[in-house]
Amino acid sequence: MKQNKPNISIIIPVFNEADCIGTLLPYLKENYESNASHEIIIVDGGSTDDTIAIALAHGAKVIRSEKGRAIQLNRGAALAQHAILYFLHVDTFPPKNFDKTIISATENGNQVGCFQMKFDSNSRFLNFFAWFTRLNYKICRGGDQSLFITKDLFLKTNGFNENYTIYEDNEFIGRLYKITSFTILPFHVKTSARKYREKGELRLQYHFGMIHLKNYLGASPEKLHDYYRRNIAV
Repeated sequence: MKQNKPNISIIIPVFNEADCIGTLLPYLKENYESNASHEIIIVDGGSTDDTIAIALAHGAKVIRSEKGRAIQLNRGAALAQHAILYFLHVDTFPPKNFDKTIISATENGNQVGCFQMKFDSNSRFLNFFAWFTRLNYKICRGGDQSLFITKDLFLKTNGFNENYTIYEDNEFIGRLYKITSFTILPFHVKTSARKYREKGELRLQYHFGMIHLKNYLGASPEKLHDYYRRNIAV
């Protein structure tokens, strides 16, 4: 990669993810350009398992933070060294040469965007919902699709709203849709369907839909979290 090309800070919030982090980190290094000098920032919310040790063993930078995805994401962004931020869930795997795709998008004037998404499942039900991630509407967005954004734009928008303990990705992306164009990249990340397997596909999708509806009707961050706690986190 030429020296005048921007690099990427990959920011991954975690909490007790020892089972996933050891798979994701080598995958990332194998799937971005071999001569890239990106940084991988693991923002840990107080893990009590081997998450931190595994991350360090794979050469990632580890930052300790108060638990809460919005807080962790903002903490990682504040300490990121590069001009492009890439927010990634620990159980989501981006496509080959994802960094090259993101950098090309920013060089073409796209300040923010995401990939399309597929699940690591053959479920027709889940694949039906994943199909909609190719559409450029904010209702079709979610953190599992990953998110790239220039650091300049991130700072101008004040980042993630830390009042949200859930729905922080959707709230932030909703604000971005209001102020700039949002880009859907023509490749797919593959994300884990583990929560659907644990909770049941119909049940979990219903509750996610209810959270979207409650937000649309003006529910506070606290009420969204309370609904999540009672119906999903149990």
